[in-house]
Amino acid sequence: MSERRGPTVAHRAQYAALRAFAWLLGLMSWRVATNLAGSIGTLFYSPLGIRRRVAEKQIAAAFPELSSREVERVARESYRHLARVAAETLLFSRLDGAGILSHMSGIDGLEHFERQRAEGKGAIVLTGHVGNWEIGGAATAASGIPIDVVVRLMGNPLFDEYLTSARHNLGMTVVRDRDAVRHTARALREGHVVAFLIDQSGLHIASSFVNFFGRPAKTPRGPAVLAIRLGAPVFFGVSLRQPDGRYHLHIRELVTERTGDTDRDVEAILNAYSRTLEYFVRQAPEQYFWQHRRWKRQPASTPPELRDPV
Repeated sequence: MSERRGPTVAHRAQYAALRAFAWLLGLMSWRVATNLAGSIGTLFYSPLGIRRRVAEKQIAAAFPELSSREVERVARESYRHLARVAAETLLFSRLDGAGILSHMSGIDGLEHFERQRAEGKGAIVLTGHVGNWEIGGAATAASGIPIDVVVRLMGNPLFDEYLTSARHNLGMTVVRDRDAVRHTARALREGHVVAFLIDQSGLHIASSFVNFFGRPAKTPRGPAVLAIRLGAPVFFGVSLRQPDGRYHLHIRELVTERTGDTDRDVEAILNAYSRTLEYFVRQAPEQYFWQHRRWKRQPASTPPELRDPV
């Protein structure tokens, strides 16, 4: 494998802007900083209109009962939410465990991880781009549960180093996706939670098509295959923003039958994951990452009415 090239001039300029923005946010109170970020985020919806059509088309497809005005509201709020998540991620790196937990209104299901750890075992956690996935991992670590997060390499190496350092400071172990297979077995034996974001799938990733809001959505198989092969329980985790600005972490076990048929069992896990993700997206549709084309890749046999709406 060839060595990754160093940062370009564009990478350095982007990173300088990021650090300047982080410095500016650090001068403000938490509420003012995140509200400012949210306001900036809405500019990408209007007037800039970056991926606005993608977001609106997907929201309308997922929620056909919404009026066009309601679709626009959810879309606009999704931009506000995404910008707030970005700002919070910058600010979280300055907090210790107690500071992270002060931004949580509650955690449901942590006892599942505690029980696994007491038995000398770990667990696999699946999540998606809903709520704030970064604080979910940080709150788990702050609660005394070792958590390893599997991530892809970012395009800007300076951004990548910055975010990796921030995650480490919050108690998370960062694992590159290319190392996930060999790392997961060891981490589970050591009683760690291993977390995967799997509501996005690229061209060359082994995947299955599962139902998401009634349409087939390509979903990576790897974590489910690991769970079957290693005999690990699988959980879903999500941190949703509450009206007061804090987050509530929900941890649910994805209970599926282990039949001994690997393909069948993997499909069962992925379908349970997608149903649970959809359930939480329905609870807070404005907190989902609608700017990503979730249904971009589908089977050729998909009927016209269920194809990618974008």
